[in-house]
Formats: sequence, structure tokens, C-alpha cells
Amino acid sequence: MKTYQVIKTFGTDRGFSCAFRQWKADSACNQIHGYSLGFKFTLEAADLDDKSWVYDFGGFINIKNWIEDHFDHTFLISKDDPELELLKELGHKGVANIIELDAVGCEKFAEMTYNFSNQYINEQTNGRVKLLSVEVFEHGANSAVFKNT
Repeated sequence: MKTYQVIKTFGTDRGFSCAFRQWKADSACNQIHGYSLGFKFTLEAADLDDKSWVYDFGGFINIKNWIEDHFDHTFLISKDDPELELLKELGHKGVANIIELDAVGCEKFAEMTYNFSNQYINEQTNGRVKLLSVEVFEHGANSAVFKNT
């Protein structure tokens, strides 16, 4: 069976700068820190469209906008953080653009990005294209991949 794959990358150089902390960590990761995150999408289709493409990369504009809304100049906080109210106060004072999540970390960022993107791509292509994975990079040495198998 033939398949075609394409990869779309928004590198860490794009400047999706966000801060977060993993309060459960036994390392410095339990403190507020930040990264310019990168995103890599792998898509697959058995057949090409009428332009001989798996997917029109122009369709990523809405996904890029979603990434900017969630990961660009934001402070991501976990809803179970024991300092939740203190951290939310930074948002109330206009010091930070707070986004509350069920959990934080590259693995969860990859999962939530996959979930949004998969639904969007599926609707755009009437199910012809499958999103295989989303990888989120903190930097060149650390990344996490989410696949919905």
C-alpha cells in the first residue's frame, strides 16, 4: 500500500515564547522558566489531492494562529498547581497572559496541539489526510511527541 507523508515545522526560531513551571518536579523545572517552543507536524495520505499534494501548507495558517494564541507570550499554569491563585494574580494585574491547563509540559503541549490540529485537518480534508504526530521542542535537545494510535 502506498502512502505519502509531509512534514510542517514551526521551528524554535519562530519565537513562540511561553513560560511555565512543573511544580511537581524535583529539579529547577519546578520554578517558572520559559522556552521558544517549536512544533513539527507529520501528515499522511494514501492519495494526493487535485494539486498532487498531501496537504496545502497554506492551511496551517489557522493552526499557526492557534499556536500563537496558546504559546506566544503566555504563561501556562496547571490547574492543580498549589500556587494557582498566586499565579493567576499575575494575570489579573496584567503582568502575564495566563492560560490554565489541566497539566503542563511538552508532552501535554504536543497532545493539545495534536487534538486541535487533528480536528481541523480532518474537517479541511474530509478525512483524506491523517495527522500522524505532533512534536513539540523546548530547544534542540528536548522534545516530546504525541501520536494518537
